[in-house]
Amino acid sequence: MGADALSELLDRNDVAGMQAWLAEHQPHVIADELGRQDAVTAGLLFRLLDKDRALTVFEELDPVDQQNVLSGLRDRSFHELVEAMNPDDRARLLGEAPAKFAQRVLAGLSVRERALTADLLGYPEGSVGRYMSPEVVPLRHHLTAGRALDTVRVKGEGAETVYTLPVVDDQRKLFGVVTLRHLVLSPPDRPIIELVDTEVPYVQAVDDAEAGARLMQQANLLALPVVDSEDRVVGLLTIDDAVELIEAADTEDIARQSATTPWSGHYMAAGVLQLARSRVVWLLLLIVAATLTVNVLQAFEAALDQVTALALFIPLLIGTGGNAGSQAATAAVRALAVGEVRTTDVLRIAGRECRVGLLLGAMLAVVGFAVGALLVDIPVAGTVALSIIAICAWATMVGSTMPLLAKRVGIDPAAVSAPLVTTLVDATGLIIYFLIARVILGV
Repeated sequence: MGADALSELLDRNDVAGMQAWLAEHQPHVIADELGRQDAVTAGLLFRLLDKDRALTVFEELDPVDQQNVLSGLRDRSFHELVEAMNPDDRARLLGEAPAKFAQRVLAGLSVRERALTADLLGYPEGSVGRYMSPEVVPLRHHLTAGRALDTVRVKGEGAETVYTLPVVDDQRKLFGVVTLRHLVLSPPDRPIIELVDTEVPYVQAVDDAEAGARLMQQANLLALPVVDSEDRVVGLLTIDDAVELIEAADTEDIARQSATTPWSGHYMAAGVLQLARSRVVWLLLLIVAATLTVNVLQAFEAALDQVTALALFIPLLIGTGGNAGSQAATAAVRALAVGEVRTTDVLRIAGRECRVGLLLGAMLAVVGFAVGALLVDIPVAGTVALSIIAICAWATMVGSTMPLLAKRVGIDPAAVSAPLVTTLVDATGLIIYFLIARVILGV
């Protein structure tokens, strides 16, 4: 039975059928369906889950959806669920929850779990410390493989992962990491110092969480050691949290690039008012910016009166320039996000994209000249062709450098969205067009 079958079961209020559907599907599928529902329906479905599967499904939910589920549970079930959560997942939940809800969560935790959660919440928002797992099994560098495995057996039950194990010196400072695979496959008397990878990358707990996740992606790591200011091991950033961080960052970038304020939760559960609110501010800013285009047209009104045919090609030119600028801006934001470019590369990128724009403009100018010659005459066609070349070069240069300049001054590069670049290129592209027309046509 698919998702449509669950909707039919909900419509018929078929509790037995819902239980059967939940038993047949994987936790991530169930979590997606819970995210689509309102708080009441999500809470109903969650309470129908077997106790053994409930926590697994719960950890697959986004923090907003977790709040919806928890808000419908009685105190005993509520406290059992939050107590069983991993500390990093619990800290992420509380970081996005209202104060009253957070107090209810903390009040029901054991002393140990409350202390672990409070430690994570003490790190800055958006830092690695908020997302790392503090429950790790550090190994002393003087141990043998056999002794190290004994330590894992004793302490590993309470750890989130034992596949990557930090190795520390007598001051608990990071020495390197060793994998469980190497320990299991090595003779028991082999010193683990011979197995340690001492060149593994690591981050500090106060470092940016997204940067840490990107580092894991680039280095192909399953876990990344996290240290404090004195290089003492305080946790691990695990691959599941890194994937969620990258997904959240990419989702936020996509929203900003499309001139939308990011929101939390499942798209299908978002209300009409919530979606409209996330878009209206940007649209208001863009409509104000679009008045630049109106002002440019008004300034060159006399030229349009003399050669009315110029007006025919305005949509073609501003559309081409806007699209070229959007392509360059999107490529620049993506390159920044994955660390392929730095803000110091701005001049190099500007020159590179200017050449790309000239090449694109030259290819598109052939079409523009043919259309202009066919519809009007050769002088106007030449004006259109030269304008396409100049506008494409300008648009790609502006689109590629604006995100880098934004990051340089501390603004999210994704906020320099494609619609914003398009709007700015529209106005400046018209100025280029009319200036070229003045030179060629004498208007």
